[in-house]
Amino acid sequence: MAPAPTSPGQGIPEHDGPELHVALIGYGKGGEVFHAPLIDAVPGLRLSAVVTGSPERQRAARERYPGISVYDTAAELWADAGRYEIAVVSTPNDTHAPLARAALEAGFAVVVDKPFALTAGQARELTDLAAELGHVLTVYQNRRWDADFLTLWGLIEEGALGRVHRFESRFERWRPEPKGTWRETGGAEVGAGILYDLGSHLIDQAVNLFGPVASVYAEVDARREGVRADDDVFLSLKHVRGTRSHLWMSALSAQNGPRFRVLGNEAAFTSQGLDGQEARLVAGERPNTVDGGAADWGVVPEGEWGLLGSDGRTQPVPSSRGAYPEFYAGVRDAVGEGEPLPVDPHEVIHGLEVIEAALRSARTESVVTLPGH
Repeated sequence: MAPAPTSPGQGIPEHDGPELHVALIGYGKGGEVFHAPLIDAVPGLRLSAVVTGSPERQRAARERYPGISVYDTAAELWADAGRYEIAVVSTPNDTHAPLARAALEAGFAVVVDKPFALTAGQARELTDLAAELGHVLTVYQNRRWDADFLTLWGLIEEGALGRVHRFESRFERWRPEPKGTWRETGGAEVGAGILYDLGSHLIDQAVNLFGPVASVYAEVDARREGVRADDDVFLSLKHVRGTRSHLWMSALSAQNGPRFRVLGNEAAFTSQGLDGQEARLVAGERPNTVDGGAADWGVVPEGEWGLLGSDGRTQPVPSSRGAYPEFYAGVRDAVGEGEPLPVDPHEVIHGLEVIEAALRSARTESVVTLPGH
């Protein structure tokens, strides 16, 4: 297992260091919902600029964050780079790698939304460039700070399940009517589809819990009429240490399965649903910080706790607190104080290798062994 997130769910402490200025590239749902509020919530970070060519999104950004600078294009931001320390890339998937490269070359520390890149090769090039330039580069894998993941992490660490032999994990939705966005109409060559979207999270969690993947079997389908991109995917991963991960992601699930079902030789753990952080961000709420906001941010009600044990002998497990802002606290500390990255890009590169193997597996209807395994 990779190092656990620092102080999960404990809130963001006061910060005495210099304030770091952040430029957010992209203000669609990702930028507006998953990045801007978290950046704004963390002491020591200031959301100082937004890049978007949409007049409507420009107005929305100015209304919510008065005083920010707004740029029409990333080129305008690069020309003004001396005003900022950190660039966050939250744009369509096929632009992640080019924009991250340009930001690094302009002198920024860089946060890239998932997927880090479209291929492991692109990701390695970015990681090498960041090392060469001496700039911070990290990847926004916020689901490492989901309450259920943090709870499961703790249970595995303390040995409550014994030796885990099967990990089942799902992100399932009921969206039978397509919206016609690029995520549905594009192909893998632009990073469209649910495998690059939700699959990036599911794979990242599995790899963090159980280590590198030796082989992949995948079923990758586009089931809804008029949709080109995959919208229903199953992955079977065999980890080097022997655990098997079964991962489901779907936009066509009229009844969802458990979020986690984890089987060990001493006990099992099951959980349903998510911790509410995403829903509250979508609703426009402010995360919990030392200077206000929702005091119960990331808290899971007792009636929604996961269950630990065996059939007939299960008990609810107090849930860890979900803590998305801690990712950006980690970014602040990595950039300002040289602390370890909240997400090491090398960990995410392996996830992209798994995605590439899954696409090959689906095309050939076979199990694909990853290089070196």
